[in-house]
Amino acid sequence: MITSPSSLRRSERSRRATLDAALELCTEKGYGRVTVEAIAARAGVSKKTIYRWWPSKGAVLLEAFTEALVGATPFVDTGDIAADLRTHINGAVRLMSTAPYGPAYAGILSEMHHDDDLAAAVRDQLVGPRVEGAVARLRGAQEQGQIPETADLPLAVEMLYGPVYYRHVLRKPAQDEATVASLVAHVLRSLGAGE
Repeated sequence: MITSPSSLRRSERSRRATLDAALELCTEKGYGRVTVEAIAARAGVSKKTIYRWWPSKGAVLLEAFTEALVGATPFVDTGDIAADLRTHINGAVRLMSTAPYGPAYAGILSEMHHDDDLAAAVRDQLVGPRVEGAVARLRGAQEQGQIPETADLPLAVEMLYGPVYYRHVLRKPAQDEATVASLVAHVLRSLGAGE
């Protein structure tokens, strides 16, 4: 007797196919030329299915980018905050410097200036949780005595991520590992780490 896969599995396959199709099309055509219709056709799902799960193509690509970023930039704790931050920031730089993720995220950042719902989703689904994770990792370093208790951790996160996004948004060359190491060292010094 042949049994059909559960609707949950079928939904996950469709979700994954949709995310992959959106990323592939973004690489091939550029963010601006991707449509929900094209994503649906490439993924083998209906437009109705996509709109049931996401309100726009930006939301589809945001989910795909967020999943990739979370996987590429874990907040590890090896006991060495400088090494952990270098690993984390280098992971983000690599992801944003390669197709399909870099072009997809550049398109999302551009579109969110004209789409308040997408802007809110970027803040709620991507930026907010990543900032919380970074602050938590820095707080762990504080508890280990690597960063002074008086350090402004949210500001430190902005100092770490700001240069990465600045280069990405302005389409400047991405930082290399030496530049990331210098950035991390500078931010830690500004916090009074190691004093």
